[in-house]
Amino acid sequence: MHNTDREAPRETVTDAHGDLPLPGLPLTRQCPYHPPKEYEDLRARGPVTKIRLYDGREIWAVTGHAATRSLLADERLTVDRDKAEFPRLARLLALGRPDRHPAMRALLRTDPPLHTEQRRALIPSLSLKRVQSWRSTVEAVADARLDAWAARPPGESTDLLGTYIRPLVTASMHTMLGIPEDDREHFHDLLHRHFDAVPPLGEYLLALCESKRRRLDAEGDARAEGEASGPGLLDDLAGRVRAGTLTAEQFAHYGTVLIVAGQDVTVSTIALAVLTLLTHEDELARLRAGEASWPDAVEELLRFLSLTGGLVRVATADIETAGEVIRAGDGVVLLNPAANRDPDVFERPHELDLRRGVRNHLSFGFGVHQCVGQNLARLDVEVALRKLFDRFPKLRLAVPVDEVPVRQGLVFGIGALPVER
Repeated sequence: MHNTDREAPRETVTDAHGDLPLPGLPLTRQCPYHPPKEYEDLRARGPVTKIRLYDGREIWAVTGHAATRSLLADERLTVDRDKAEFPRLARLLALGRPDRHPAMRALLRTDPPLHTEQRRALIPSLSLKRVQSWRSTVEAVADARLDAWAARPPGESTDLLGTYIRPLVTASMHTMLGIPEDDREHFHDLLHRHFDAVPPLGEYLLALCESKRRRLDAEGDARAEGEASGPGLLDDLAGRVRAGTLTAEQFAHYGTVLIVAGQDVTVSTIALAVLTLLTHEDELARLRAGEASWPDAVEELLRFLSLTGGLVRVATADIETAGEVIRAGDGVVLLNPAANRDPDVFERPHELDLRRGVRNHLSFGFGVHQCVGQNLARLDVEVALRKLFDRFPKLRLAVPVDEVPVRQGLVFGIGALPVER
């Protein structure tokens, strides 16, 4: 694992890729904040190239930014995992995952026009204006967690994941969803004490829907038209259940997807952002000196880290892109971490530059499946980092960076973040 930004990738064979043995799909990072180094070898073969999976199947890998962006917006690519041609990138994925639950098909595994209908139910509740209205609550939680840590003896190592990051993201989720105060301990247990949290979350959300619907019935129609029925997204959805435009099952499915899809990725992003800033001292110093803004820093960290291994699709019709023809039935993996390091779009792409002012990264996807929770994720990341580094200017890793435990896979993360202040 390297603490410094990588050197330029080594020169590779550039003959027509059809004459070369097909490379496999790499998933393992050698460094927490860099994608697998083999992505650059794939890029040398072209922005769209064929690769071989663990089971011998050939699919298309897309590393170019323009091609990735174009294909993410192309409705001739499906996310439906029930398609026989849908590729599994690793052996573990063929054995079954939480997305086998019906709830996890909502949003994540549906195509337009159903997907468009599902997004339309959620986007008003996750608008930038609505999310920013939750900022003071998220900041108060961050301050309280940091106050508790500051009361402990200085120099004592702590795991920042358990002490600060995960509780902050969970509390933000409480606010976004509108989880009642009396339910929050139980909600925390549902998230963190079950091997598979999806079934118990679904049961809880169905009961919560009924509770919120009864409250709305008791209140009657006293609210003005368009006025929020409560503080969170689930209050909005409960109003639609009462009005008959949404079912209780849809209420539970949407809530489950937002919780399961958003929690771990946001926690991992914040943790890796802290690790990255602590190992890029010059950039952190510029940020603290006001030479870079926090919003710009967050966007650059999102581009730089790109935690997912890739976004998988299947072509439903022939698609021409970047000089290649993806045939109907072909599998495609859109390597957004590679697209976010495309030198044709980002100058010095493998360097962290918090003053870059980047706004065209693909860490939240693009097109019809762009992450509906991206405004909340940005808020969580910004508040968590700004509060932490403003409060503790001497924050440092408590172990060498090589000893920080990592979790490899389709979504990269770290198992703990030991720090001292």
